[in-house]
Amino acid sequence: MNPVLKSRTGGKMKRYNVAVVGATGMVGQKMLQVLEEMKFPVDNLYPMASARSAGKTVQFDGKDYTVEELTEHSFDKPIDIALFSAGAGTSKKFAPIAAEHGVIVIDNSSCWRMDENVPLVVPEVNPEDLKDHKNIIANPNCSTIQAVAALKPIYDNYGIGRIIYSTYQAVSGSGVKGYKDLEEGSKGEDNHFYPHQIAYNCLPHIDDFLDSGYTKEEMKMVNETRKILHDDSIGITATTVRVPVYYGHSESINVETKKPFEIEDVKDLFNHTPGCVLRDDPKNNVYPLARDAEGTNDVYVGRIRRDDSAENALNLWCVADNIRKGAAANAVQIAFSLIDQGIL
Repeated sequence: MNPVLKSRTGGKMKRYNVAVVGATGMVGQKMLQVLEEMKFPVDNLYPMASARSAGKTVQFDGKDYTVEELTEHSFDKPIDIALFSAGAGTSKKFAPIAAEHGVIVIDNSSCWRMDENVPLVVPEVNPEDLKDHKNIIANPNCSTIQAVAALKPIYDNYGIGRIIYSTYQAVSGSGVKGYKDLEEGSKGEDNHFYPHQIAYNCLPHIDDFLDSGYTKEEMKMVNETRKILHDDSIGITATTVRVPVYYGHSESINVETKKPFEIEDVKDLFNHTPGCVLRDDPKNNVYPLARDAEGTNDVYVGRIRRDDSAENALNLWCVADNIRKGAAANAVQIAFSLIDQGIL
């Protein structure tokens, strides 16, 4: 069990009024599922979405709930916490309204991540940052979450001078449209969302290209990693690739540490790192796989080996379910951490 969530097992826990904004979307539906699985102490649930989705029915804890339209008055009712997964535009407009009503917003969009007044949190990495929240908390980018979870024990024990990210990201990271492009493309149909066919192909293109030649996704990983680790001195570069996998992001990470290390000691760190699972027995074909990560909330780490081309450098491979740990589960874990720390 993840230590971040231990408190839910002992004693009677206060119950909370919870809103899920974007409740009919891929991540919103998963948030509802994870809230139920993790037994978050929900008193009243308020699923919300756009006018187009209002009136639809979602299920939670064996009950049907009618989705209400998100408006400026949605937070007039008593709500303790709101999980947002409805896009940056919606978050920019409605998160401040909720915050003004005393609601703690955990936002899954990119809108608030780099705002200096908004904590960007992975509970296993920097839960202490939650104490500085001003009613809006940002959920990091899916690819960043699993990366920093794997890097945190290395950073704490050896320091990090440079990181090279190469990611292989599932189509569910693009939402339903990306999922359908792979599903239909696998049947020989034309793509409608990605600029090129994703079936049987890899696209070195996630989000828009910037003038620098990097994509927004690549720069999210650079900037978010530095913010979460509170270290702007780390040299970071990234190449992010969309691959024909439905669920589970895979990442090759090259790390240069500031202190020397023994590779077996690095491996052993992950036997004691909350939220990480070591899968590293290559002689027996044991290493992290997207198919194994699907449907779970952990980050799987393996292929840990020394990089002999640089001093104090190593390579690792990490995998996680991008809709769960990369989005919904991390948001719910943040909510539990708020309770554990007595903030909520």
